[in-house]
Amino acid sequence: MHQITWLDISIGLIPVGITLLIIFYWEKSAKSAFIAVIRMLIQLLLIGYVLNFIFTSSNHWIILFVLVFMLCAASWIALNALPVSRKTLFQYSLIAISVGGIFNLILITQGVLRITPWYQPMVMIPLAGMIFSNSMNTLSLAGERFYSELGHQPDSLRARNIAFQTAMIPVINSLLAVGLVSLPGMMTGQILTGVSPLIAARYQIMVMCMIFSSSGISAALFLWLIRRKMAGLQTIGGNTQNLDDVSDDYRQKK
Repeated sequence: MHQITWLDISIGLIPVGITLLIIFYWEKSAKSAFIAVIRMLIQLLLIGYVLNFIFTSSNHWIILFVLVFMLCAASWIALNALPVSRKTLFQYSLIAISVGGIFNLILITQGVLRITPWYQPMVMIPLAGMIFSNSMNTLSLAGERFYSELGHQPDSLRARNIAFQTAMIPVINSLLAVGLVSLPGMMTGQILTGVSPLIAARYQIMVMCMIFSSSGISAALFLWLIRRKMAGLQTIGGNTQNLDDVSDDYRQKK
């Protein structure tokens, strides 16, 4: 496999520069896009050094710390689009992604790949990143759609079902498109490094199943938890917000 040099990267940045010029010409400002490109370069370079340190580490406590940090970050970011305080729902987000994500991570690393030692960072960290990030995105879509539906009608059960179906659309589409429209990252990476396409396909099947199940379980659990919380608040009464109050708050924020 060819080792990419800085000269090679500079060649790859030529179309990026063209795109920035188009943005500048059409929008009269390419500041946000330029900052995004610079941040991407800096972040990936930094994470490269960090991962190099982690991958050469034999301390399982470091790996556990990294996994916990990734899990907490995903749980926090997932609530970004929701019209309620993150502090209110963070525990539910954390529980949902932990259950759906960690269950799949353990099953794949120990039941399918059977890695030794169990904390092998070159396997554990990339797989955890795929699981947590996809669960985060699905949970975020589910939560946003749930509150959006409550803003139109107070039936929380119907809102939950619609939210779950909507959140799963990107994941299901990726299952339908894989191999026909796209070759996903892991399969492409393995083929580029010389792995047999048949072996690469098996690994990609594992990854797609892992992403589908972790996303579905996490989103379903999160919706169940927040609906249960709302139902509890509704029965308390008094000064506590009920489902109608939540719906009114969402309409006002929209």
